[in-house]
Amino acid sequence: MATKLPSSGALPDGEAPGCDPSGLLLVHRIFRWLYRELPLLVRDVKAGDTARSAIVGDYAKLDFFALHLHHETEDTVLWDRLTARDPGCAVHVDQMRAQHAEVAAQLERIEPQLAPWVATADPALRDSFATDIEALRDTLYAHLGQEEDDIMPVAEKVLSQREWDELEAHTRTALTARRKEFSRDVLSLQLGLLLASVPEGEREEWFRANVPAPIRLLYLLLMKRRYDRAMQELYPGRPVPAMV
Repeated sequence: MATKLPSSGALPDGEAPGCDPSGLLLVHRIFRWLYRELPLLVRDVKAGDTARSAIVGDYAKLDFFALHLHHETEDTVLWDRLTARDPGCAVHVDQMRAQHAEVAAQLERIEPQLAPWVATADPALRDSFATDIEALRDTLYAHLGQEEDDIMPVAEKVLSQREWDELEAHTRTALTARRKEFSRDVLSLQLGLLLASVPEGEREEWFRANVPAPIRLLYLLLMKRRYDRAMQELYPGRPVPAMV
């Protein structure tokens, strides 16, 4: 259960309303891609191929964690502030909370299926697992679209840039704290996926504008290789499906 920040109808001293929430569109693009691809990857695992189910399972675990974290961040940082600043947004925030609860309920059904399927690569378990992920995908697609239509325009008007940036800071802190729980480098994956979510012609400009120079250097020297290796692991011998 997320611990909510105290609500306040007033902006902190020295801060002005107005922020750029466009980075959320990139995050949503990643989630649409992850949950479009995941059931396909699961269904592609042949009966009894536990080596392959283990690989896909590792990334499924990351996908589930990322979705939990994204929603926990919004629950903690965003909703109370929006309704305090713009009470007219409360109906949409209530819908967002309800949709988060539905996503959580679907994940609660899905996640216990992961370990038995990974251990056996049983085709009946595989198909049930993939079908439930597809149902989650459909729920998530509807939720993300409504959030873009009803929440982002309000946030853009009533939150300061520092307040909006707290969503990213919360995510980064949680990823850093929990990265050792996973067998893949989650920070390399996060940055690689963000870059993949930007149209190719805009990617270099976005990289320079949004990623500090030391992290850019680290990405080019190390993190990009880790990201590329992960994509090759997921899509051996074939191109990685485009995100944009």
